[in-house]
Amino acid sequence: MKKTLYIMRHGQTLFNVQHKIQGWCDSPLTDVGVQQAKVAGQYFRDNKITFDAAYCSTAERASDTLELVTDMPYTRLKGLRELSFGKFEGAPEYLHPKDDPKKHFGDYYVQFGGEDNQAAQQRVGKTLTNIMQQDNNSVLVVSHAGAIMMFSDLWTNMQKLRQSGFTNCSILKFAYENNKFTFEKIINFKD
Repeated sequence: MKKTLYIMRHGQTLFNVQHKIQGWCDSPLTDVGVQQAKVAGQYFRDNKITFDAAYCSTAERASDTLELVTDMPYTRLKGLRELSFGKFEGAPEYLHPKDDPKKHFGDYYVQFGGEDNQAAQQRVGKTLTNIMQQDNNSVLVVSHAGAIMMFSDLWTNMQKLRQSGFTNCSILKFAYENNKFTFEKIINFKD
């Protein structure tokens, strides 16, 4: 049976505005981030899109976003967290190494107590597969840019997604059938 996954990036945060690395550490949604989440929620209502289940990472920026999008109960899962950047959490983004789009940061952050990109990709992929194997036809997930891009790399050409402007509260729609995800579209909103 074909199922639908809507995976959404959280709203803009203080660290997004300050250009700080934000992995497992957290920062609050800005007023813009709150508005972005409300616009995304209105999109779902306007298009009569409903969900059988909702999930988010354990970061407050993700759960706060989800609570602004829908008032349905949800489950927080560690498997949906962003990549851990170890000692670089909260540091300026310009300290990121130049990344290869095919591998993101590789194992660079492991030496600083962070997470290997491939391990994080497997964690997120396994978590989303487990979610979609539940008895739900339409699922909403709120996660993070890196986690979503790592997952999407498994199923689509991320260069196209990056070029289309994957911003805060962007939504990727995937079909799930026969244990495979198929990218259908990206939904962006104007700031």
